[in-house]
Amino acid sequence: MTTRLYEHEIFLEHNTPPGHPERADRLRSLAIALEHPYFADLDRKPAPQANEDAVLLAHPEDHLFSVMRQVPEEDGAIFQLESDTYLSPKSLQAALTGIGGAMAAVDDVMTGKVDNAFVAARPPGHHAEKSKAMGFCLFNNVAIAARHAQKVYGAERVAIVDWDVHHGNGTQDIFWDDPSILFCSTHQMPLYPFTGARDETGTKNNIVNAPLATNDGSEHFREAFKSRVLPALENFRPDFLLISAGFDAHHRDPLAQINLVGNDFDWATGRLMEIAGKYAGNRVVSLLEGGYDLEGLAESAGLHISRLMKG
Repeated sequence: MTTRLYEHEIFLEHNTPPGHPERADRLRSLAIALEHPYFADLDRKPAPQANEDAVLLAHPEDHLFSVMRQVPEEDGAIFQLESDTYLSPKSLQAALTGIGGAMAAVDDVMTGKVDNAFVAARPPGHHAEKSKAMGFCLFNNVAIAARHAQKVYGAERVAIVDWDVHHGNGTQDIFWDDPSILFCSTHQMPLYPFTGARDETGTKNNIVNAPLATNDGSEHFREAFKSRVLPALENFRPDFLLISAGFDAHHRDPLAQINLVGNDFDWATGRLMEIAGKYAGNRVVSLLEGGYDLEGLAESAGLHISRLMKG
């Protein structure tokens, strides 16, 4: 398997207030983990910056312009866009580069340049609804990547699997009425953003939520995958698979109470790669979402990327 990693220094320049969990050190910790000789064969590329029109694949113009208008110009300034979501002078550039990395990763796997790809970007994206930035997220990177796969490569059945500990309400909102997209999510409930109940299925039964209870661990997570997520994927037979890869369900994470270990993410990655091998020509693109304990993030994301590399 050839695995490509998209990264960029600009992601470190999206600034949040001191003490905010979504901080540049997240990517620094992952970068240290990826210095291990095991990752020597990882094909690393700088993420390209998308143009602003790419945002419109998943969001209306009003939302794009609203974010653009509120980006502060003064060095060191931080603007509170929403209760926990912030803008600094380089935030728009970072967000567009995250989108550019996601779209380039889609290009790479759809044209066969690589088998799969991981995009180590911030800010994350899965909480961004059609017309609302929230939950540390400005634009919905995974939704834009899915639309790009459909628009440019004619993908007919795109599956998005989100194992971030917080429900991907934004992705659900964007694809609520769209049977060409299957959205599957495991997440803690109740927990921010307080969506993701089992009976939230979309108007076309294309939404599959598998909520986990507070203090659930590996057994419950794997059972949710086996009983809810994997059967839905088998039934859907995706021709392209996207992962919203948050690592905040790790037992060390400060923002939630799910007790996964690194090997759980390795296991889940393997199961999704089996689905991609059966139906999608091995085409998988994974995008970093949450994960706020630096050690837990580095361990879990490292195991996820190593599983992508192994095939």
